[in-house]
Amino acid sequence: MPADLHIHTTVSDGTDTPAQVVERALSLALQAIAITDHDTIDGVAAARQAAEGKSIDVLAGVEISCYYNNSEVHILGYFKEPNHPQLVSALQEMRDYRLIRAQKMVDKLNAMGCDIKWSRVQEIAGEGTVGRPHIADALVERNIVPNREAAFKEYIGRGCPAYVPRKKIAPTEAIKLISQSGGIPVLAHPGTVTSIDMLPWLINCGLKGIEVWHPHHSPLQCQYYLKQAEKWNLIPTGGSDYHGKKHDLCNRLGAVTAPMESFKRIRDLLK
Repeated sequence: MPADLHIHTTVSDGTDTPAQVVERALSLALQAIAITDHDTIDGVAAARQAAEGKSIDVLAGVEISCYYNNSEVHILGYFKEPNHPQLVSALQEMRDYRLIRAQKMVDKLNAMGCDIKWSRVQEIAGEGTVGRPHIADALVERNIVPNREAAFKEYIGRGCPAYVPRKKIAPTEAIKLISQSGGIPVLAHPGTVTSIDMLPWLINCGLKGIEVWHPHHSPLQCQYYLKQAEKWNLIPTGGSDYHGKKHDLCNRLGAVTAPMESFKRIRDLLK
């Protein structure tokens, strides 16, 4: 059975709780999953608790947003135990900035005449880290846009009037943080990156894997990145990048997976 190694939950910007993700993964006969919420590992414990005694392994993970030459690059980190003090502290700092960023976007929207209340955005986020998807939901709720996709395209996507840039962290910094915290750093969905020329540089900094299988990759891209993994002796990984069944642009859980061999290679390195 395959492994889905890229999944988001309500702890960041997904719409399924960690426990719901586990239950859905079990119903799909997935053998292993990784919880990779944005800038937080807080959903891992709940997922592992839900999986206890069941026929599924839960890998601890995180997805960190970075910038390289003004292009956005995402680095996935996989861990045996994600409670390293340096990692916890750094991720908290990133989440704190996410909150400031989201507040600035709401302020911009209100200045544009969109009546969005910050308190409502927080309510929509619930226990998760407030982010753009929650602002998008608030815009949908106020009938300003029909769906999340429109909110991003018209208001809060990159280059749009209410957009506020993320805190800029270099991918090398994320790789160093993950490595020093006992984790395995992996380049996420490289097909969305402007240039793959950075790969040797990232490998030199400690990159251990590359996401070969992803919903945004064409079959030709999957073949190309698999060859790159073989060339550079990287672990080929993959996953659905699932954000929940209620997400307008949802990637179905388990629709894109990696072979169990990939999971086992990560697990063996973590030992």
